[in-house]
Amino acid sequence: MKALINKKSVIIAAAAVLIAVITIVSVNVFSSAGPVTGLANAVSRPIRTLSSTVTGIFERIYASTYRYDDLLVDYERLARENANLQRDERESAILAAENAMLRTQLGFRERHPDYDSDYAMVDGWSVSNWSSSFTINIGHANSRIVSGNAVITEYGVLIGKVTEVAATRATVVTVLDTTFSAGAFVGEGDNTATVKGDFNLMRAGLIMLDHIDDDQIVLPGDLVVTSGAGDVFPSGLIVGDVIEVHRHSTGVGRYATVRPMRVIDAISEVFIITGLEHAE
Repeated sequence: MKALINKKSVIIAAAAVLIAVITIVSVNVFSSAGPVTGLANAVSRPIRTLSSTVTGIFERIYASTYRYDDLLVDYERLARENANLQRDERESAILAAENAMLRTQLGFRERHPDYDSDYAMVDGWSVSNWSSSFTINIGHANSRIVSGNAVITEYGVLIGKVTEVAATRATVVTVLDTTFSAGAFVGEGDNTATVKGDFNLMRAGLIMLDHIDDDQIVLPGDLVVTSGAGDVFPSGLIVGDVIEVHRHSTGVGRYATVRPMRVIDAISEVFIITGLEHAE
């Protein structure tokens, strides 16, 4: 663009010089402007007008070109500043998440001083339609977890249990899985039952509460918590609430469908109970 403007300027300048030469020769020969000068002026007037117009246009284009360059520099500067702001925002979000996690962990330990627990992030889910499990980002090399440990949320909601432990990874089966079972209390009093996974209910995100005695009063909305039976899970961990109570198709015994207190497949971080400190 700049080269084109310079070329046009040279042509215009050459035309101006030619007109000046013709005028000088006319004056020297005829001792006046004379007919040649008049003719030259008449012929060159449109050229001068056109050249002046063209020169103005190219000057504006030339100025716009420099202005475009300035705008491009400003754009690149603003783009760099925006990238830096986005990086700072991401770093702040990461720090905020880490601080929230630490506060959550501290709060959990304050509420349950008798629990030893390790924090973990969920880093993958099972793709099988026959199970409900996920992996976490800690194992025996970087934590205290072992197979059988209870896995809960920061609020003490039971999510499942550890089944396999590798160096830096571990597998957790959820309360929805068909291999899961735990002793439970339901409703008020000491009404006991067994909470377990069921294949048909798993696909609906529900759990079965089985082995309900006929004389037990179990109603929709009743809270289901672990009983601590068998020393597999601590007592008092929240499992979910009763939706409906049914009688088995055999006509013997009742069971209930239970809705987990948390949407299981939305879990992203968990606590693993690695031990209990029993006061003397």
